[in-house]
Amino acid sequence: MCLENTIAHDKNSPSQDRANAMIFLCHHIDEVLKMQYVMLESPLELWEKLKGRYDHLRLTLLPRARSEWQSLRFQDFKTVQEYNSAMFKVTSQLRHCGENIFESDMMEKTFSTFHASNMVLQQQYREKSFQKYSELITCLLLAEQNNELLLKNHESRPTGANLFPEANAIQPANPVPSANEHTARVKRGRPLGFKDKNPRKRKIVNTSEDINNDQISEKVLAITMIGS
Repeated sequence: MCLENTIAHDKNSPSQDRANAMIFLCHHIDEVLKMQYVMLESPLELWEKLKGRYDHLRLTLLPRARSEWQSLRFQDFKTVQEYNSAMFKVTSQLRHCGENIFESDMMEKTFSTFHASNMVLQQQYREKSFQKYSELITCLLLAEQNNELLLKNHESRPTGANLFPEANAIQPANPVPSANEHTARVKRGRPLGFKDKNPRKRKIVNTSEDINNDQISEKVLAITMIGS
């Protein structure tokens, strides 16, 4: 269906084409707009109403889109994916407003906004002579994933660290105690031959029951001696 010709030559177009064009336009507008223009039967009339209502938005959107394009920098984003999303958002707004943004413009924007510490890396990407912006982003995404993998492997076991023991490793029957274990054992008790300068004194506690038992024993012994 050639929608442009149907709208431009509304009166000369067949009724079937005008009906299809009207259905197509109503399918892609908001429900509130459908209710406002429900009485219109001509696709040309509906198109002119929508154009007069929203065509001025390009004039208000263009300055903001240009400002975002000027401030867009690759070094300001943490990941390549975030930068790529921002790039497509800005370029789609500029193209909607009639600005011409080419693949070379997008690649030059990316190269010129690398961080200053990555000047050599930026030059290496330039020398690859990418023809499309998508090829450059694919290469950057792959390099980012490789860097994350290297950092993950380094953090799991730093340089010079020993390997983790195997789960099924055989432990020795009589392991040699380490210096720390020997120190811990000495601290638990006094070693043989150790003389304490201030030995602890045992406290002798005589309960009332022990005193009564001693008195009863003395009386029994006295009675036995008298009887004999």
